[in-house]
This record gives sequence, structure tokens and C-alpha cells, in this order.
Amino acid sequence: MALPFILSALALAAMFPSAVAAADTPQAGTMSEPPPEPEILALEPDPHERLTVPVKIGTGGPYRFLVDTGAQATVLSRTLADQLQLLDRESALLVGMASRQRVTTAMIPQLTIGLRTFPIRSAPLLEQENIGADGILGLDSLQGQRVMLDFVENTISVADAEALGGVSGFEIVVRARRKLGQLIVADARLNGIPVAVVIDTGAQGSVGNLPLLRRLHRADELGQSHLTDVNGVQVPGGMRLARNFDLGRVRLSQVALFFADAPPFAALGLSKRPALILGMRDLRAFRRVAIDFAAQRILFDLPTDASWQSALNDRF
Repeated sequence: MALPFILSALALAAMFPSAVAAADTPQAGTMSEPPPEPEILALEPDPHERLTVPVKIGTGGPYRFLVDTGAQATVLSRTLADQLQLLDRESALLVGMASRQRVTTAMIPQLTIGLRTFPIRSAPLLEQENIGADGILGLDSLQGQRVMLDFVENTISVADAEALGGVSGFEIVVRARRKLGQLIVADARLNGIPVAVVIDTGAQGSVGNLPLLRRLHRADELGQSHLTDVNGVQVPGGMRLARNFDLGRVRLSQVALFFADAPPFAALGLSKRPALILGMRDLRAFRRVAIDFAAQRILFDLPTDASWQSALNDRF
């Protein structure tokens, strides 16, 4: 059985020269300033279960951008860059889920998300049909903030941790380490196997690396499939169904994973140990997920018992 699998996940795990620079990173308020009010944006529907929000560039827009916590850099479609006449362009090497390609980048002088406006120094320009939106909001536009996804209210909030209520209301808090701007969780197991986890809102489904596949003996085979990265390159791989996935103190059952020797695992230093990218199909089993880049932790809020079982069933 061939399963459809579409992925923009972790498309920008590494880009050289790096698009993440201090000048491009929105900063939280100083200690003498009151915390900013959280910006609450309504999420728009996406056919692949990913998250999109309205974004303005200069005085133009709003445009539809994917929110991708697995992408290092903010991305713009080539068509929109040409339309906006963003002509300050350079070249960079982009590591996608299936490929490494040299791409053209452009400077975005003024990008606005909610109430925040800031520049993006080097945004890769990609074909719109490969990213499925006008652009992608990457880690360079989210660093220093907490990104809170509410799957019940269908909203995304961006602010510092204090403005979004600290840890109040969250039942699971897991620590993470930082690599290339990503937060990598170590407190997780798949079928009892210790596994490193990257939370990726840009992925439709979850992806495992080959060291995890080699240790995953008790998992049902679901057949062969493929994924397509934001460079438009496809990679084949197999699908497996794991019995359980433990993240902190919570357990998900019947987790489907696509396995491939994907370049981002190596870029993140995860090519020699079991690791996976947790995508939207599994994240939606929670009521809320908050990714706190400043404190290097990820928080999860469990639904009620009835909606919990519904959330699990809706993933398949």
C-alpha cells in the first residue's frame, strides 16, 4: 500500500551562509519594559494539516505563510519576490529534506506578523508549487519568542513566555537543547527506544532516520511511499507503524512514520542516533503546544478524555 506523504518539514535545517543573524531576530522586551501583549492570529486551513497565517511585506499583503518550526530561515516564493521587486539578491546552499541545492536569496526589508515588524536579511526564493504558500515563517522570525498553538481555538499566539502565562495550564513540560536554532527534545521513546525529537509544524506527518529504523523491530510495515521537499526533489522511503511514542509523561499510540536518509538529520548532528521529526498529524493529538525558544522548553496541554480519544482517532 503506497501512502501519500507531503512534507515541507525541516526544509531549511541548514543554509550557508546562515540566514539567522542577530539583526534579523526579533528581540523580546528588556527587563525595564513591560512584557508585550501576545499576538493572537487565526490559523487558516491548509490541505496538508499545516499552519498558515497572514503576513505583510512592506505595504503589500496580507500573504499566506506557513508557520514552520522546523525551518531555519524564512522563505519567500520566487513569484512574490519578483512581484515585490526584491532585487537585493545573493546565493546560498539550502539543505532540504531530500536534497542540497544552491538557491537565490533576497532581503526582505520589512516583514510584519501581527504587531511585529522586522527585516529578514536572507530569505531563500523557492517555487510556490513546492512550498504550497506565498512563503514560510522560519526560526529567524520566531527566535526569542514563545509560539503557542491552540488546536481547539485554531489560533497561534506569539509573545514572550510571561505574556502567554508561563507554565500555567500546561501538563507536560520537556526541556530541549538548541542546534542551528532548532529545539531538540531528548526525553522521548518510540517503542521503548530512546529517540531525539524535533517538533516541526511544517510537516504533515512524522519522519524517522535510519538508525531509528534499524532498531525498530516491532513495527508494522505500511508499504513504500515518498516525500517531496521544498526544492521539489522527491525521496522514496518506507512507512512503519510504531505501537507507542512516549514524550515526557504522555503516550501516543499507533504512530505512523516515514523513514528516509534525509540530509537535515546530519545537519542537526542526528545521523548516528535514533531521531525523528514530529509532524502536525501527531501534534494535533494535543490541545495546545507551546514552543518556548528563549527558555529552551516545549509545553503540552492534554485535551479532555473524550477529545483526547477523538484526537488520536483523527490522526488516521
